[in-house]
Amino acid sequence: METFSGLFMKPVRQSNGHLAWDVALYGMLAAVIEVSKLALSYLPNVELVTFWIIMFTLYFGLRTVYPVFAFILIEICIYGINTWVIMYFYIWPLLVLIVYLARKADSVWFYSILSGFFGLFYGAVCSIPYIFIGAMDGGIGSGLLLAFNWWVAGLRFDIVHGIANFALMLVLYAPVKKIFSRIPLPSWSREGKK
Repeated sequence: METFSGLFMKPVRQSNGHLAWDVALYGMLAAVIEVSKLALSYLPNVELVTFWIIMFTLYFGLRTVYPVFAFILIEICIYGINTWVIMYFYIWPLLVLIVYLARKADSVWFYSILSGFFGLFYGAVCSIPYIFIGAMDGGIGSGLLLAFNWWVAGLRFDIVHGIANFALMLVLYAPVKKIFSRIPLPSWSREGKK
């Protein structure tokens, strides 16, 4: 019997264990993201979530969205539901898509700059739901003003976020990439790698 273990994967047979392997892998990747986020949670806007999502996307391709969604669900279980949930459901998959489209770039500088800009503009992209929230009461102008004010209020944190993302990627990219290249995974587990 064939089943799909992911939207971007070919059908696999359940009897060969691929489905169980994929579920275990996605769970471990989500755990790495969550544990690293919690480990650095005492530092405002210094996080390894961006780093891991970039690295996992480079190694596993678009299937990285599965551990990303698992990470978001874990975050909801820990922190509850608020407007940040809406933001997480589009900002982290957006990062997966951006990295996937740029995956041919093989440069620590490219991914450090991408990571830095992602952190710098994180608040601007996250302000999008406030356009709709503000527009419900006072029209689109009110919504744009609310989103702009929300973004500007957190701009100093975005600057720290961008600098931290840049520095973390610059330091960790090469050693983690080297470790990833040594992990003996079956060819069907990595997108585009044989």
